[in-house]
Amino acid sequence: MSPKKSQKLSFSVTENMLSERVDKALANIPEIGSRSQALKLLQMGAVRKNGRIIKPSYKIVAGDCFDLDIPIIETEHLLPYDFPLDIVYEDSDLIVLNKPAGLVVHPAYGHAQDTLVNALLNYTADLSLGYNEKRPGIVHRIDKGTSGLLVIAKNDNAQRVLAKQFQKKTTHRIYYAITYGVFKNKSDRIQSYLSRHPENRQKVISTPTEPGRHSITHYRVLEEHSGLSLVELKLETGRTHQIRVHLSELGHPIIGDLVYGSGRRSKNLKSLKIRAFAEQLPRFALHAAELGFVHPSSSKEMIFKVGWPSDLIELVRLCGFRENLTTELK
Repeated sequence: MSPKKSQKLSFSVTENMLSERVDKALANIPEIGSRSQALKLLQMGAVRKNGRIIKPSYKIVAGDCFDLDIPIIETEHLLPYDFPLDIVYEDSDLIVLNKPAGLVVHPAYGHAQDTLVNALLNYTADLSLGYNEKRPGIVHRIDKGTSGLLVIAKNDNAQRVLAKQFQKKTTHRIYYAITYGVFKNKSDRIQSYLSRHPENRQKVISTPTEPGRHSITHYRVLEEHSGLSLVELKLETGRTHQIRVHLSELGHPIIGDLVYGSGRRSKNLKSLKIRAFAEQLPRFALHAAELGFVHPSSSKEMIFKVGWPSDLIELVRLCGFRENLTTELK
C-alpha cells in the first residue's frame, strides 16, 4: 500500500484546547478521531502551522490554526492470502472473527504475506485503511499463539469509534488460560508496568513502577486438576504479552508458553498423558473467549463468545476442565 491522494483540512483551536498538546487536540477532529491517529499524522509531518511542521509535544495557544494533509491510503503491495476465516458476525461496519493460533495478525518481519490482514484482503475489499498501510481494518491484536475473538473495522468511522473504546478501556474482554501450579489466591488484580526487554526484543518485562505502560489484569481460578489450573482473565488494559507476563510473574506460566518459562514445568506433572500433551503443544493454552463493545453505528451493546478451539480441547478433557465455555461464561 502507499499513499496516493490526500485530504486537506484546516483546523482552528477552541478555548477549551488552550495549553493542550496538539496531538490531544487533533484527536477531536472527526476525520482523525483518536490521539494515536493524530500522533501518526504529526510524526509523518502532515500537520503544519504557518507552513512549518508541528511536533506532537507542541502546546496549543490562542489563535492557532493548523493545516492538515491527511493521506488516503490505497492497496498496492499487500497480497491476498487464501486462508479460511471463521467469521462469527459481519455487517457493513465490522467483522468479528475467531482467529486460530499460529496466524499472525498483521504483516511484520518474517510474515509479509501470510497474515490475518492478507486473509482479510482475500475475503473483502471493504476494510478501513486508516493511516497505517500494513494494518487495514485492524483495531486490536492478539498474539500469534493465542486463539480467539477479534473485531475488524470495515470503514474509517468504525475504526475510529472502536479504537476509542479500546483506548478508553470500555471494551469487554475475557480470556481463558491453562496454567502450571495451584494458585495461593484464587482471585486477584495484577498490576505492573510493562516494557520491551532491553536485550531480547521478543520479550516483555514487568516492573512495579515506571517506566513502562501501566497494565492491569483481573484473574479468577475456576478449576484445578493434576497440578494445573483453569483461569479466567479479564483485561482492564490490553498491552503486548500482558496476560502471559502477569501469569508468569505470579509463578504460573501458561502451558506451551516457552518464552515465559513454561518449558521446565512439564516435568513436574504427575500425569504422563498430560505431560506428553503439554510438551508437544505447538502453541500456548490461551484463548480469547469473549469480546464486547458498542456498535459504531447503532450504538447497540454487542457481546460475542466462542468455545475452546479444537487444538486445546484434548488438553481440557485430559485435565477434566469444563469443555463448554459458551454456557459457562457470564
